Amino acid sequence: MTVKLGVPSKGRLMEKTFDWFATHGITLARAGSEREYAGAVDGIEGVALVLLSAGEIPRELASGRIHLGVTGSDLVQEKLVQWDQKVEPLAELGFGHADLIVAVPSAWVDVDTLDDLDAAAAAFRQRHGHRLRIATKYHRLVRDYLRTGGVADYRLVDSQGATEGTVANLTAEAVADITSTGETLRANHLKILSEEPVLRSQATLFRSRVADLSEKDRRVLRGLCDRIEV
Repeated sequence: MTVKLGVPSKGRLMEKTFDWFATHGITLARAGSEREYAGAVDGIEGVALVLLSAGEIPRELASGRIHLGVTGSDLVQEKLVQWDQKVEPLAELGFGHADLIVAVPSAWVDVDTLDDLDAAAAAFRQRHGHRLRIATKYHRLVRDYLRTGGVADYRLVDSQGATEGTVANLTAEAVADITSTGETLRANHLKILSEEPVLRSQATLFRSRVADLSEKDRRVLRGLCDRIEV
């Protein structure tokens, strides 16, 4: 067998991941064109590079099809039930920072906290006869966060496009989304609640807890962990 390392297949996450490994003397490279999802590893024996979308990597780790993977901690915690039983975070890589937040219309001047949101949601249901809608791609994380924060009268609606635009498009009253600067939210006349975010995320190297490893693979993995100092 070979130790399989899953890395995002395009964009800044791929480039930054390649750079991070390069600082530890391990060169990762795409093999061939951008349409190919295989790669090459130089600087350590017994490791194969697999290029995947960042969203695929959590499931590939949880299924044991890859041994290591770089992806956002938000994707791991959203996509995997009891994620910490399936994967282990080995290193935060220091890039890909983003916060998962809840935002409401800027015009809601009296809504700044989760308590305020709960009160606004109750008033909204009384006035309109249906629950306040919060658009998000992160149903598991947001539901847990709102439950812990005591927010009751709402329903989550799925957003697969530009979440920030759902309020202007009248398909939601509030949003829960990943942001790094907040600029897009402000451009859409939304404000972030003045609470701790749902999650502070960044690119992280994870190890699968369920992937099969031969004794040789274990030696390779130990050697790799020594090289990257984790």
